[in-house]
Amino acid sequence: MATTSNPGGTKPAAKRTTTRKSTTGTARKSTAGTTRRSTTRRSTAGSTRRTASATTQTTPRTPVEQAQQIAERAVLVPVGASLLARDNLVSTVKGLTDKYSTRAGLEREIKRYERRGATARNRFERQVRRTRAKFERELRQRRSSVERSVKQNRREFERQVRSVRKDLEKQSGVVTARVDKLVSDAQGLIS
Repeated sequence: MATTSNPGGTKPAAKRTTTRKSTTGTARKSTAGTTRRSTTRRSTAGSTRRTASATTQTTPRTPVEQAQQIAERAVLVPVGASLLARDNLVSTVKGLTDKYSTRAGLEREIKRYERRGATARNRFERQVRRTRAKFERELRQRRSSVERSVKQNRREFERQVRSVRKDLEKQSGVVTARVDKLVSDAQGLIS
């Protein structure tokens, strides 16, 4: 494309016709965004190259330097680890001696442990009471539900027994009447 971006902000030397000017202005606007993006890409790529080059400068280039670096690491890693462990141990011992060095400090820590134990005990007792109350409540609900259904079933059974008894009494009365009639009819025929 013939258009160039204007990074310095200076005016172009020659003026063009109005038709070209408007298209060039539009082209300039669109290329300005592209130029900005490509500049950002270039600067990011440049910083990445600089970072990569800075990283490669610390890495040894010859096999002797590589061997030297490996040997240094083999010595420095355990030394650093032991120093960190020593620092942690010293800080732990120092913290313990600060807490327990005086009688007042020791008593304060013992009271603290006692309060913590009492809090844990109280929390456990509350939880046990809650669990027991919940269990008893569920047991009462189940018991009353069973009693209610047993009572309903007993009433229904008794109602059905009475109904069957009435039906049997009616049936027995009818059968007795028929038997009596048959006996009397048979006696009438015999005599």
